[in-house]
Amino acid sequence: MNIKPTDSELDILQVLWELKSATVREVNDTLSKNKEKEVGYTTTLKLMQIMHEKGMVERDISSRTHIYRAVVSQKDTQVNLVSKIIDTVFNGSPAQLVMQALNSKRSSPKEIELIRKYLEQMEK
Repeated sequence: MNIKPTDSELDILQVLWELKSATVREVNDTLSKNKEKEVGYTTTLKLMQIMHEKGMVERDISSRTHIYRAVVSQKDTQVNLVSKIIDTVFNGSPAQLVMQALNSKRSSPKEIELIRKYLEQMEK
């Protein structure tokens, strides 16, 4: 499934990936805590209904409050989004993406070591 969520849909997916499953209220409360401004409950509800129609989330309607969970995996979503960014922003060059990412934010020594190990594994 090649799903490209909007920014708002991605925010909801991140909450669902973290919580595994949640009601609209739980998602909305988490979004409101994480954002500078209040997120409207009805906005969250409508987005989650649209996401259900798109096949991004599934909902359990067996109880009074519907429980949602992400259908798309975090890893697959990351792969799709990074591929799109590489193709559209970096002219298909993963190296340009990596160099820009490393220049944009300071990496911790632990992150640099992980990157080194990954590169060494790729060379083998």
